[in-house]
Formats: sequence, C-alpha cells, structure tokens
Amino acid sequence: MRNGTGDDYAIVFSPAGTWVRVFAHESPMSPWAQEPPRPWPGVLDTVPAVFQACVREPAFILDGVAMVSACLWRQTTDDRWQTGAIDFPAGQEDPDGSEGLLELLLDDSPEAYRRFAEDYYELNSVDLAAVREICALRPLTQPLVTALNDRLSVAELAHDIAEIGYPTAQL
Repeated sequence: MRNGTGDDYAIVFSPAGTWVRVFAHESPMSPWAQEPPRPWPGVLDTVPAVFQACVREPAFILDGVAMVSACLWRQTTDDRWQTGAIDFPAGQEDPDGSEGLLELLLDDSPEAYRRFAEDYYELNSVDLAAVREICALRPLTQPLVTALNDRLSVAELAHDIAEIGYPTAQL
C-alpha cells in the first residue's frame, strides 16, 4: 500500500507467518533521519530468520538501505505480534509512522475508508452509502460505480474486477 507521497507498507503472508514493513519517509524513525542513513536501532535487529528474505527483499531497499521505519511479525507458532526492542524517540506522536499508515487496518470501517479516500484523492466528499456497499461486497453495478466516480464505467473496470474477483451484478 502506497500513500502517494513516498510512504508505504507491505504485508507478506507466508507458511512461516506474517511480516509487516512500514516506511514513513518523514517520520523521526525513518532511515533517512539518521546520518548515515540506516534503519532505526532495534527495528530489524531481531527479525527471525524465517523472515530475513523479506528484510533483504530488493523492493524494500534503496541505495543499500532498508526502507523501514517500523516492522512487526507473527510466526504461526506465536501467540501475539512481535517487534524488536526499540527505544522510541521521546515526545513524538507516531514516531515510526505506523499508526497513520496502518489506519485502515486498525479501523476497517467504511467511515475510515471514506476519510482516507477524501484525503488521498483530494475529494470534497465520497458517497458513504456507496463505500458501505463496497465494504459489504455488494455486487458492483453501474449506479454504484457512478456514485464513486461518474467518469468511470463497469466495463472500464472489467480487468481490475476480474483480477481481484470482486462480485458483479448479472447483466
């Protein structure tokens, strides 16, 4: 998930468990906030061996530096999510950027998505009833698409719809 301003997160699901990487480029814990650039102490230090391929994934590295400000994981044998031992910077709200970036995972309500969409797409208003229909996986119809974007048709979305397996109305 990318926010369009240089921040992103990735979630890797594997037989070993789940690994989450957050990169908030302007956060106090961004690798670029240190000289020389490097991950904040503790963020990656104790990531288990089963997730080390994720840590070294080239898509998550820039100029030899892991683009990470927060990391958490949960192996299939764990009873809770794990993080490294981190000394967070004092006096900072959301110092690693994870709260802001993971907002839709922490609050998956239609209202939260509406707030996100209005901010991300710079819209004055997103039809909450339409968002609720999408969140409830109601079949996609032209009126529903039009409520969200009056310049788009179901036909134009056919490839995306098929790719994600979203239900559509019988035509």
